[in-house]
Amino acid sequence: MRLQPQEWMNAPQTVAVLDALEAVGAEARFVGGCVRDTLIGRPVGDIDIATDAVPERVVEALEAAGLKAVPTGIDHGTVTAVADGTPFEITTLRRDVETFGRHARVAFTTDWREDAARRDLTINAMSLGRDGVLHDPFGGQQDLRAGRIRFVGDPDARIDEDVLRLLRFFRFYAHYGKGGLDPAGLAACRKMAPRLGGLSAERIWAELRKLLSAPRPDEVLRVMHAEGILGVVLPEATEIDRLDRLVALEAAQSKRRPALVAADAVRRLAALAAVDTAGADRIARRMKTSNADRDRLVSIAAILQEPPHLPDDRAVRRLRYRMAKEAFVDAMLVLWAAAGKPAPWEDALALAARWSPPAFPIAGRDAGALGIPRGPRIGALLRAVECWWIEEDFRPDRDACLARLRVEAGKDGA
Repeated sequence: MRLQPQEWMNAPQTVAVLDALEAVGAEARFVGGCVRDTLIGRPVGDIDIATDAVPERVVEALEAAGLKAVPTGIDHGTVTAVADGTPFEITTLRRDVETFGRHARVAFTTDWREDAARRDLTINAMSLGRDGVLHDPFGGQQDLRAGRIRFVGDPDARIDEDVLRLLRFFRFYAHYGKGGLDPAGLAACRKMAPRLGGLSAERIWAELRKLLSAPRPDEVLRVMHAEGILGVVLPEATEIDRLDRLVALEAAQSKRRPALVAADAVRRLAALAAVDTAGADRIARRMKTSNADRDRLVSIAAILQEPPHLPDDRAVRRLRYRMAKEAFVDAMLVLWAAAGKPAPWEDALALAARWSPPAFPIAGRDAGALGIPRGPRIGALLRAVECWWIEEDFRPDRDACLARLRVEAGKDGA
């Protein structure tokens, strides 16, 4: 099959990388997501390339063409080319000499079919030449169009080589699948699930994060939960109905308020997990998430434990002022999903879309100008004025706040 020329294939940066490789006699083809997404009409993100040139030759070819070459994984055949600021991951064709868990001893090859045969799924075993010719030795295109996620060859053997492929099976189904999961693949995943405990926490979280970013992760997570697979990597993940409602809310609200709401994996994890703040912290530490992600998980767990009382817009404004915008949106969406009804969370989101908290009009230097010496007393006075300003619904201007500061300073004997 030959595809029509694609804009991303003919971009100057892409052409520069391919020209550099071909100048040394190497064959290069596109692989991975850029091929999958092109075939089904989705926007293309990262562009990955496979080549029959060994890594050292790739580096030489790139540098000879004036391109930056970064040896990101050169021992396993991967070099990152950078053309005009755009990265391209280039991997030499490989064959497995020996596999053991997440690692494999590989040898480089020039046989494209041999390289394709070692890949996990049929939709990942395709390659696309710059001439538009699609190379598809295992029926990946047909599977992709049918929404069928299928292992290359024997599913047991593929997972045995690398148990991370078990999670990838579900992750790719969440992004590309439709209909039921492949029975042979699902049976192999069920059997191999206990081995997931041997994976590093970082690898598990990376896959779960990508799965949770899919348009409808709840569908595949239900299957993983029913098959006893989800509980191996995330035993706290029992609130699938809450996640289901959150996913629907994100989809609806992102259309109404795209600048405010988007699908988010961390928020979805918080909705999925039945935990208190200590439990959220344990998940984050176990998964070795970033500090920012941990803080979000704990913050959402806290607000689920003690939902705020929001009887009117004034109360919403007070809460919004105390919270960062992202945290506020997280809270309103997850509380709405937990309650299963819009009030008062929908109105709170609407207010956040049209109202931004004002800046507190005075600062420490204003207290200093009144002759108050530096120290904790200034902070206490500013907090008192700020509390008054908030209770007045942020209406007092700078002059009014300064007047209130003088009153507060006089109260404590200034």
